[in-house]
Amino acid sequence: MYGKQTRCAIGAMSRLAEVYDGGTTLLSAADIAASRGVPRPRVAKVLAVLSQAGLVVGAPGPGGGFTLADDPANITLRDVFVLFERNEDALPCPFGDGVCGTNGPCPLHDDLTSVREALARLLDRTTFARFQTAHQERHADVLSESPAKDSADNRNTGQHAHE
Repeated sequence: MYGKQTRCAIGAMSRLAEVYDGGTTLLSAADIAASRGVPRPRVAKVLAVLSQAGLVVGAPGPGGGFTLADDPANITLRDVFVLFERNEDALPCPFGDGVCGTNGPCPLHDDLTSVREALARLLDRTTFARFQTAHQERHADVLSESPAKDSADNRNTGQHAHE
């Protein structure tokens, strides 16, 4: 569906969306790489492209780093996708160039068209706010399962944590 550079870019952007607070919090390429399990040099290259495209803003030097250039709700997956992928109007026909459509569509034509249309909808409709929301929900779940909460719950029910 898409290559390593695109995956890395979406990973970097999603991480920046998770911590987005209007641009105050900055993450280094090393921070992003560590959180996404991607080599730092790849993240650095991707961030340079994203910066040139105006999707991220970087601050150099000690204490510097990157943040999203706009609210995550205003940046779509397509904004990132087009920077790293060729824009093909159709998925290549598995029967080879020039085969599909010569004597009518190939047996997979309608299915491939559906996949292409679904991908286009996903890219156009998904903003990076989705990652921000998912991160906040995961963080809330972790807090609700914390030992401090368990101890308080156990005190309220008269049970001890080791029981």
